[in-house]
Amino acid sequence: MSAFTALRVHSPEKNRTEARFDSLQVDELSAGEVVIRVAWSGINYKDALAVTGKGRILKKFPLVPGIDLAGHVESSSDARYQPGDAVLVTGCNIGEVHDGGYAELARVKADSIIRKPAGLTLRETMALGTAGFTAAFALRRMLENHQAPAMGPIAVTGPTGGVGSVAIDLFKRAGFTVHAITGKAGKADDYLRRLGADEVISRQALDIGSKPLESARWAGAVDNLGGETLAMLTRTVKPWGNIASIGLAQSHELATTVMPFILRGVSILGIHSVECPRAWREDIWDKLSGEWRPRTLDRLVTREVALRDVPAACEDLIAGTVTGRTLVRVSGAD
Repeated sequence: MSAFTALRVHSPEKNRTEARFDSLQVDELSAGEVVIRVAWSGINYKDALAVTGKGRILKKFPLVPGIDLAGHVESSSDARYQPGDAVLVTGCNIGEVHDGGYAELARVKADSIIRKPAGLTLRETMALGTAGFTAAFALRRMLENHQAPAMGPIAVTGPTGGVGSVAIDLFKRAGFTVHAITGKAGKADDYLRRLGADEVISRQALDIGSKPLESARWAGAVDNLGGETLAMLTRTVKPWGNIASIGLAQSHELATTVMPFILRGVSILGIHSVECPRAWREDIWDKLSGEWRPRTLDRLVTREVALRDVPAACEDLIAGTVTGRTLVRVSGAD
């Protein structure tokens, strides 16, 4: 195979990284049984941290970031996949431990691959990407732990981000009332309501209280922030409610007491989508292409960029100026 272009993050010296475009050969990529010609990828918060160097995401250097990719099989030593097959990969440690999706070609382990669901185009799979998959994983776990619409509204924090945006749509479609708690109240209200939010709440104006138990307000929550916001949710979720803990954009620390858990039966469900069991991964993608397919899928992508524009787009995401999903067009083929 001829040389191709990849965005790689290097570490020229300790505690400093730089992202640059390199010309590579396939043999320079991480080991794997399947080579994929990448058509689409996406930009997640984790990707933006890796590309900008604002977070220690990558486990080795140099490495191609990008935790999502979709495209067509170029070659395969695994009998399950043939040249031309339309496939996708989300998580599975690509873009962190193994070379990821910000390249014209990717080489991945066969067990990390999911065949493109019939109900989605390759572009649509990346419109969802890890963010959509994670939101659907949260819905699955909460339903399994007996969350039901009749219990009351679901709070979604970080709702203008990729996970939060999809979560609003998915939970609304599943019959829940959804409250979006945002630091961009007033600026993003129309966007959030178009996704299905029944109420938009300013995080800055929210009285989070300090008692071990506050008045129960929400039946459950999808939290992308961690820190004091997650602690507030533990104090304000109704008996037997679930909190899907997904992100730590605010803080990785959690200061709370055991009282919400032993006096109200509140559950915190950790959503670890990177190493989700394969059977669960296949089931969730099947649902996202069918009964859980977001009704506002066309609204989730608010920006589409070329591979060369990924570094600048990552800076925008870190600066907090991005709403919704940013799609990366590599070849653009479907």
